Amino acid sequence: MFPTLVMTLLALVAARGAALQLQGNAYHGLLVAINPQVPEDQRLLEMITEASFYLFNATQRRVYFQNIKILIPATWKANNYGKPQHETYEKAEVIVAAPFWKHGDEPYTLQYGECGNMGKYIHFTPNFLVNDYLIDVYGSRGRAFVHEWAHLRWGVFDEYDNERPFYITGQNQVKVTRYLIILLFLISVLMDFRKMGLEDVSQFPFPSPQFGCLSAACSLFSFSVAFFSLFQLFSFHFPHCLLSSNLSQYSAGPILSFTAPYAGLVLPHLCLASFSSLLPESTDPITVMINRLRQAAELYLLQIVEDSSYVGIVTFNNEGEIRTQLLQIVNKDIRKQLASYLPTAPPTGRTNICAGLQLGFEVIKKQDGTIYGSEIILLTGGEDRKIIECFSNVINSGSIIHTIALGSSAAKEVEQLAHETGGLTFFASDRLDSNDLIDSFSGISSGTGDTFNHSIQIESAGGRIENYKQFGRAVTIDSTVGKDTFFVVTWQAAEPPKIALLDPSGKNYTNKDFEVDKVLRVARLQIPGIAEVGEWTYALMNTHLSPQVLTMTVTSRASNSTIPAITVTAHMSSDRNKYPKPMVVYARVSQGLSPVLGANVTAIIKPENGNSVILELLDNGAGNEDLNDGVYSKYFYSFSENGRYNLKVHVQRANKTVRLQPTVPWSHSMYMPGYIENGKIQMNPPRPSITSNEDIQSTVGGFSRTASGGSFIVSAIPTRPYIDVFPPCKITDLDAKTADDTVILSWTASGDDLDEGQAASYEIRTSESPLELRDNFDNAIPVNTSTLTPQRAGYKEIFLFKPEAFAAENITTIYVAVRAIDKSSLCSDISNIAQAVKLVPPMDYLTANPQNCI
Repeated sequence: MFPTLVMTLLALVAARGAALQLQGNAYHGLLVAINPQVPEDQRLLEMITEASFYLFNATQRRVYFQNIKILIPATWKANNYGKPQHETYEKAEVIVAAPFWKHGDEPYTLQYGECGNMGKYIHFTPNFLVNDYLIDVYGSRGRAFVHEWAHLRWGVFDEYDNERPFYITGQNQVKVTRYLIILLFLISVLMDFRKMGLEDVSQFPFPSPQFGCLSAACSLFSFSVAFFSLFQLFSFHFPHCLLSSNLSQYSAGPILSFTAPYAGLVLPHLCLASFSSLLPESTDPITVMINRLRQAAELYLLQIVEDSSYVGIVTFNNEGEIRTQLLQIVNKDIRKQLASYLPTAPPTGRTNICAGLQLGFEVIKKQDGTIYGSEIILLTGGEDRKIIECFSNVINSGSIIHTIALGSSAAKEVEQLAHETGGLTFFASDRLDSNDLIDSFSGISSGTGDTFNHSIQIESAGGRIENYKQFGRAVTIDSTVGKDTFFVVTWQAAEPPKIALLDPSGKNYTNKDFEVDKVLRVARLQIPGIAEVGEWTYALMNTHLSPQVLTMTVTSRASNSTIPAITVTAHMSSDRNKYPKPMVVYARVSQGLSPVLGANVTAIIKPENGNSVILELLDNGAGNEDLNDGVYSKYFYSFSENGRYNLKVHVQRANKTVRLQPTVPWSHSMYMPGYIENGKIQMNPPRPSITSNEDIQSTVGGFSRTASGGSFIVSAIPTRPYIDVFPPCKITDLDAKTADDTVILSWTASGDDLDEGQAASYEIRTSESPLELRDNFDNAIPVNTSTLTPQRAGYKEIFLFKPEAFAAENITTIYVAVRAIDKSSLCSDISNIAQAVKLVPPMDYLTANPQNCI
């Protein structure tokens, strides 16, 4: 059993987990955050009210936004703004910020989950929200908001395609690639209600639509044309869920009738606030572990926590002790003073987490009069079966609890406490060769969105080094960082290792240049001014007679107050998982709000007791619909044991130029070049210019980063031997082109197990009906694939065949789908459906349908 220490800190941390809920007819808890770099302008707040009215009208008085909260930068003047509770910048569904890379003012939604999964955030620029000339380009702001809302809330993707703006139907008609948004509003809102457990038709709080579709079995497309006319400017699709184009010919499936009356629209409540917060942590009875805890906590206090933060320290076992009241960090002396209050010996007795939290609340309340908006980091290695007794008080306190579980004995309930309060969770192994504690503290930063003041972890490495052996490598300091750069070495023995650090100019730093603490066993070097850009090479030699663990940690901050630093955020697809469901590892590499491509990203997943799993994350779209957008991912299914796991990612990129594709990232608002009014074409203003992507990527250069992705819990893992339960992953990027009578297919290879290894074979089938491929794949026409040998996962596949259907003159369109099969005969899901069109000149017989154009 490990006793516990709590440290409390004000003005921190990025809480995760959306609180947005649909209750009755209203969405509650929509969070909008304004970036601290945005100048004060009250006009930025006007669109939110307009969006609620537009959503209300667009859904025929069905749903609207209520209780919208807006996080106001601390730089804005106080205007009776309320104090936030669990709201932080990183939790926002909508972000107002000017992107560093000039993608123009086009609104977009960050999406990197599968079709139907909720997106991460909507991004609007201040220029879009205040300059009326953009209304002629993208439509009203409320309409644009609702368009993006479908991307965010319901996980739909754009269907309009600049490369393929039209498709050819089975009746040889040219139609615009589009999808009517009413389908999304009704079916997807229906999904929201089903999440509430309302499966019976009579329970849905919608009025009955008076559009001739009142039965549960009728198609959505039996609604009247007038009903659709409200939505002609919207166009979406579910990529890879069904078909890459031609969606509008399908029945939308059953739609329910709704009977409950609507009580009336309530205007959004605007909660406007600046920010303050709080933190905690813990110790272990072993001398070495107490040092590791102090090393991590001191690094946090001296390097990580931002200036102007308030920090207090509380330790506890059965009872709590206040080590220091809250002190504001205004200089280095305060940081050192706080570090001096860290305990040097472990407390004795059983663990009482509730007592520690309560004392932490008292410290916070003494300073601020309330604990609303505070953040507490709780690090504990002890069991505490009574923690449940204070759950309701802690949850209702308005404080966010971030937890670091130390070792396998840490109370199992701490993750639930973090989840219920919107906090982060971390797991640190109690193995002595682990740098998990430092990584956990480095993963905690303020939730204000002021990334210019965040500490960025450049390097975190270490291991057990034999006597008179050394380890080391090069790390890259890029031009976006360099301020407050620290190199920190830790060790276990009485004497420090031999340190050699070489900067890009050849200057050598040794032990005499470092500030050495032989008691805490830490050596720290702060580079004055802005650290030189380039490769810094370090080597640590163990001069002790016995093996010991040596570590190197490098942190820095943005070098320029106007140019965002390159950052890395990592997370798993869920924080709890039950075997045999696989998980996905995500790492987003970005500069400001723009993606950074071409990086080498490695994930290290560590269980409580077993060996670490190392995964190379890719940005190639294989299996999880993550394509060339700066979000790197990989399936994870190699679960070795039940219990906690932690995630850490290493990112490196050489100094090279990588082109950014696509031009505008993710799902975005559709530019309308013109419209028809009274039979005449009216042209809109030209689309705002976008900075050259070649120019963008050539300025990024090489860099190094390390980031903690927090912890997750896996359960229900069977005893060995395991059976093969993981089929190849679904192919999501199948594409078909034609050359004469030949169809040329291309796709990214899936694996034997999801996106790992090599599939045994492919099964390709064709049909004149995409519905047959979707619903009855086994009865569609097979294609001879005897000459097709699958490549390893992630490689590009190319396959050519001549369909018999093209031999018939009256058949010019076929549909194709593929699935992969592994050595255990497990089949992947059916791929997206590709359309192959045989163009037979002359084209005079093709009938255009201009009335369907939008």
